[in-house]
Amino acid sequence: MTQHSHHHARHHGGHTEDHGAALADLLDLDAEVFGSYLDPVAEWAGQRTRETPRRVVDVGAGTGVGSLTLARRFLSAQVIAIDRSEAMLERVHTAAHRQGLARRLRVVHADLDVAWPAVDAADVVWAASSLHEVADPDRVLRDMYGALNTDGVLVVVEMDALPRLLPDDLGLGRPGLESRCHEALARLDWNSHPNWRAHVERAGFADVEERSFTSEATPAPPSTGRYAQTYLRRIRSALDGQLAADDRDTLDRLLSEGNPDNVLHRGDLTVRGSRTVWIARRP
Repeated sequence: MTQHSHHHARHHGGHTEDHGAALADLLDLDAEVFGSYLDPVAEWAGQRTRETPRRVVDVGAGTGVGSLTLARRFLSAQVIAIDRSEAMLERVHTAAHRQGLARRLRVVHADLDVAWPAVDAADVVWAASSLHEVADPDRVLRDMYGALNTDGVLVVVEMDALPRLLPDDLGLGRPGLESRCHEALARLDWNSHPNWRAHVERAGFADVEERSFTSEATPAPPSTGRYAQTYLRRIRSALDGQLAADDRDTLDRLLSEGNPDNVLHRGDLTVRGSRTVWIARRP
């Protein structure tokens, strides 16, 4: 995540140019396939604000899907997108121009493991799948507290579990491939994070609320095949040596170009995912 959303660099190896481009593509596809939670969460954040927000900070903005959602929800606000990847911020900038929101969106290159950047006090701080990526989340939460105006709102979003894309029985290999992959990824601490409520309260925040938002679609959207291909390639690379030979072979068949079993050609893909959201107030 360089601090960015949904799938994370520390879980997926190095920071090569190809790696960064593939991760950015995955983040954009993730938003297309699983992003139905974004507008309801932004709406909930708006309900928790006591004044019209003038400045909103997206921490670990990634490709800017959350930043642009916030810009559309808070029409009077300047949105500041923070990320430690300049390539990601270029994507934010391009997307903002494409959607006519560039005038109200500013990008800030910063590594939160080093220091909180010099930005003016905010009314909303949003951290989607980025808090568990920093080395010292409690310090960063204190930084977020200090970055908010009185009665400012903190929003922390995390993926509950890895997304579900495949039917249990693929018609090849042993049933349950996706579950076995998830179990192996859990042993590698993919997407691991605590319940942030106690951490948020220790940082000084009050009125903490927690909700779960589910993303499901039947039939799956057209971009699900491309998402599945990109995501499963990352899983295949991460789990090399971690899975049984027959499961590796099944993944290879799902990813092999020209193979009729390739995920791009399957009509039985699913979309099942959920996020937990914590919202709190700086008293």
